Amino acid sequence: MFRNINNCHNTKDFRRLAKKRLPGPIFHYIDGAADDEVTYKRNTKAYEQCDLVPNVLSGVDEIDMSTTVMGQKIDIPLYLAPTALQRLFHHDGELAVGRAAQKFGTMFGLSSLGTQSIEHIAKEITTPKLFQLYVHKDKELNKSMLDRCKESKFEALCLTVDTIVGGNRERDLYTGFTYPLKLSLKSIFEFIVKPSWAINHVTHKKFELSQLKDYIKEGTSIAISVGEYFTKMCDQNLDWKTAEEINKYWGGQFALKGIMSVEDAKRAVDIGSTAIMISNHGGRQLDGSRSPFDQLAEIVDAVGDKVDVICEGGIRRGTHVLKALSLGAKACSGGRMYLYALAAGGQKGVEKAMNNLRNEIERDMKLMGVKSVDQLSRKNLRFR
Repeated sequence: MFRNINNCHNTKDFRRLAKKRLPGPIFHYIDGAADDEVTYKRNTKAYEQCDLVPNVLSGVDEIDMSTTVMGQKIDIPLYLAPTALQRLFHHDGELAVGRAAQKFGTMFGLSSLGTQSIEHIAKEITTPKLFQLYVHKDKELNKSMLDRCKESKFEALCLTVDTIVGGNRERDLYTGFTYPLKLSLKSIFEFIVKPSWAINHVTHKKFELSQLKDYIKEGTSIAISVGEYFTKMCDQNLDWKTAEEINKYWGGQFALKGIMSVEDAKRAVDIGSTAIMISNHGGRQLDGSRSPFDQLAEIVDAVGDKVDVICEGGIRRGTHVLKALSLGAKACSGGRMYLYALAAGGQKGVEKAMNNLRNEIERDMKLMGVKSVDQLSRKNLRFR
């Protein structure tokens, strides 16, 4: 049934197809999370414990799904969050994702651990671009990435603040996943039985971490797991002073990614952030932490009139987006919602996934009786 992307009508369908096409270690890198994966599951489950209350007879023939976030007007209130290692999932990687975002008039994020360069993305992708900065111990590397983004006219910067050490991603430990890939007796069978992936991987551009390769061997010529990378390479002394200095040096739209508490949200405002991304890194860091949707209301109440609040994580349906907007989020974002589709079908897969979600948002807004996203409010919600 799930042999091609045309049969994929939701995120679960794309997940099934990605599992068929990817070698096991790579699929489980996308699909896995930290420890017992309780937080990962809660990220989506939280939306299911909130109900929508629709209004009717509202004349919804034409609706406006656009919103403005981090100074950028986007056509739908959902953008594609930055994620690492995308060319492992499909040989076009970030180019496929960026082109899909461009087609749907939304924002696209590029990671410090991206596999296409800042300059190449800037040349090829015209939609608003967000760069995700991981603060490394190498200060020259940090400055280099910021300068390159400035020169390439990226519209926004997000500083990821929840990865000073790597989470305990046990699926990666079981499968032996590293980048570059390091085959073992345990994993080699998974690659043998997925020959189409292997052929594409070896017949296209060599895999590299394009932002890091001139500074760090790990991840490009020395195999390392993601958890090990964060623990070994990222600056564990990252603090509010450093975040403020980075914001001042950047001098543009600036978000902190990984904010989960009201106290931290207020401090983000104090250092001049223009946005915060409520995120637990897709449940891949601290298992047992709250979901973004669970924390959304109290953070919006505290700082929503001062910064753009973005709800990131667990998004699988258009109704999830509408629930987050009703609580006060300016926009939503996610990774797995498009990574499964990237693995399943490259750019066409991501476009199909985004088209599914866009259609859901449009249809569900009409069913809710709202003509624009700013008409959504807490009056539309009931919690069980």
